[in-house]
Amino acid sequence: MSESVIRHDWQLDEIEALFALPFNDLLFRAQQVHRQHFDPNEVQVSTLLSIKTGACPEDCGYCSQSARHDTGLERERLLPLEEVVAAAKAAREKGATRFCMGAAWRNPTDRNLERVIEMIQAVRALGMETCVTLGMLSAEQAARLREAGLDYYNHNLDTSPEFYGNVITTRTFEDRIETLKHVREAGINVCAGGILGMGEAPRDRARMLQELANLSEHPQSVPINMLVQVEGTPLFGVDGIDPLDFVRNIAVARILMPRSHVRLSAGRTDMSDELQALCFLAGANSIFYGERLLTTDNPDADHDHRLFERLGLRAQAAPADEQKVCCGA
Repeated sequence: MSESVIRHDWQLDEIEALFALPFNDLLFRAQQVHRQHFDPNEVQVSTLLSIKTGACPEDCGYCSQSARHDTGLERERLLPLEEVVAAAKAAREKGATRFCMGAAWRNPTDRNLERVIEMIQAVRALGMETCVTLGMLSAEQAARLREAGLDYYNHNLDTSPEFYGNVITTRTFEDRIETLKHVREAGINVCAGGILGMGEAPRDRARMLQELANLSEHPQSVPINMLVQVEGTPLFGVDGIDPLDFVRNIAVARILMPRSHVRLSAGRTDMSDELQALCFLAGANSIFYGERLLTTDNPDADHDHRLFERLGLRAQAAPADEQKVCCGA
């Protein structure tokens, strides 16, 4: 079957066969698919801001913001609107076209949702795309976010259904699928990916990608994170993923989801420029700009600008039609 065909019926043995290809053959196939659907030298740029930090009741084993882990992180209230707008303006000046806001909640209350909606509307007024990650959503909450003009909702699957219970026990894999269903039915673009290097087996990585690729519609954005180990979390000290295996996951994600933006996400501070270059070659075409990703470090924008120059890459401009919508034209 031609790899230009968008599929939602990938079998596990097919995906594992892709992972088993010689490295050069896999990257060649991924680059071919990438060029069919995207400009290979263009990268979508987002910035992520923690709008409410710490004291989350969930027990995600990787997360510094869980109230169940002693990581030394101070609990913070929801940021004031003017502080969020100032951060969005700074991100726009650095070249970001999408502004993502994350809150450490199991799920938002309706009162908190109203405050987030104010932020969404203010950021859209700047001409930027908006994305939020707020935990689980009801169908009604997803509809309210759509009415407010939200462009993207992030809710990662994190890992395979089989390995999920080793990482999180306070919500189920099916809970995550249900939130994605509510978001999709509300008409909001989906941002969903996972985290590699949490002690999972290669088959778990293939299963996670299978779950994403076999959704009724592929996520518009697929963040692939390398675990950032935080002292005090249960996953601190776990054996990490081999860097070339990480690149393989980027390549397989590109082949399975040809039209999705595959985002090289958390963990870039531990990646060499050369490793990131391989990820772009494998089909990654989105990154986060900015020195922080919620509570963990990220390369500064100036370093990313220099890397882009070395590789001949350029930041993707915001779509003209979306700029008009955001600005109320």
